Amino acid sequence: MTADTQKQAAGEAAAELVEAGMIVGLGTGSTAAWFVKALAARGLDIKGVPTSDATADLARELGIAIVGLDDVKRVDLTVDGADEIGPGLSLIKGGGAALLREKLVWEASSRCVVIADAAKRVKALGRFPLPIEVVRFGHVHTGQRLADIAAEFDLPPPRLRKSERGLVITDGGNLIYDMASGRIEQPAALGEALKSVTGVVDHGLFLDLADEALIGTDEGVVRLHP
Repeated sequence: MTADTQKQAAGEAAAELVEAGMIVGLGTGSTAAWFVKALAARGLDIKGVPTSDATADLARELGIAIVGLDDVKRVDLTVDGADEIGPGLSLIKGGGAALLREKLVWEASSRCVVIADAAKRVKALGRFPLPIEVVRFGHVHTGQRLADIAAEFDLPPPRLRKSERGLVITDGGNLIYDMASGRIEQPAALGEALKSVTGVVDHGLFLDLADEALIGTDEGVVRLHP
């Protein structure tokens, strides 16, 4: 199976977890898109809370009713992808620059399920660069402070994310710094240190948030729990 086929299998398996009447968090990225498509195909009477403008556009196109996070008291189930899945279902997310909205929806959810292809499962987080979302004002100074924290953890300084069109801007109007660490030995401590910096909105470490993982493999979809 190709990685894309594995993503599709995981997304379709996750769509079977949804029941009529649910408020469902809709993740962002290529794997989450397979879930949204599979969910739409079921034709259930549900409402979706998108984690990005791109996901909102896809859901509307497929006929899924959309509501904002502030329009609901609680999200019943959120399904989203991840850039890495480590021990205890610790995650790195934010490759699609949607980590802030994703984390807000995750933390408002009764249950969170992460979906991915087999390559996303790792023995230790850090191979994928850790995204850190920062406000635009004074971001160079913020980046310097992030470099100081990185040094304390024996990690390289983060780099401002750019594309061919210039700086990458999140849906919230913020910037992304990526810390290509290779291996994060103390994810909880690093996350706490990063969040303490004024100017940091949030980071892509999702710890103790996932209740289950559905991993697409050549042998089928594997279910993991923390």
